[in-house]
Amino acid sequence: MLNNLLAEGIKKLDLTIAPEIQDKLITYVELLQKWNKVHNLTAISDDKEIVIKHILDSLAIVPFIKGSFALDFGSGAGLPGIPLALIAPQIKFVLLDSNIKKIAFLNHVILTLQIANAGTTHSRVEKFQFTEGFDCIITRATGSLHDIILLTKHLLAKNGQILVMKGKYPESEIAESNKIAYVSAHKLQIPYLDAERHLICMTLL
Repeated sequence: MLNNLLAEGIKKLDLTIAPEIQDKLITYVELLQKWNKVHNLTAISDDKEIVIKHILDSLAIVPFIKGSFALDFGSGAGLPGIPLALIAPQIKFVLLDSNIKKIAFLNHVILTLQIANAGTTHSRVEKFQFTEGFDCIITRATGSLHDIILLTKHLLAKNGQILVMKGKYPESEIAESNKIAYVSAHKLQIPYLDAERHLICMTLL
């Protein structure tokens, strides 16, 4: 049942994902459910809701990912970093979180699913250093767009972009951020989800 829901959702997103990767995404859902009983990784406990609100939501931003190095900060349970790393093996992902229990879960997922292009870092984003610079910084974490820019700009590569996943169109936040970044907003259509979702793309001026 979950496999069919995921497969149909992927089709609706106009993505092509190999069956073995879809199987790993389902295994990830199962691991999330198992660990969630002890570590409170997500407030969503229903399998179908996890596929829709976490997996398909994460996969919806695939067309916007660019470059070779990506940072998922405030990764939490690995969203969107784990689904993205699974379907974009050509990109190296760093999953960053300040919660050591969540890092332990992410390490378990990476090992279990053999995700060679993903690694973890236990740190607050403002204290984290990456000398090469990230081509793409992604987050579903809460916080204003302006604050996210200030927290992450030291980690951006030249011409790098910051992608922030939001619900409703953040008009006032975009107006504030326009002073320090070029901002574009994209409405996302998440299969089976009756809620507003937007992706905000930012490059520093």
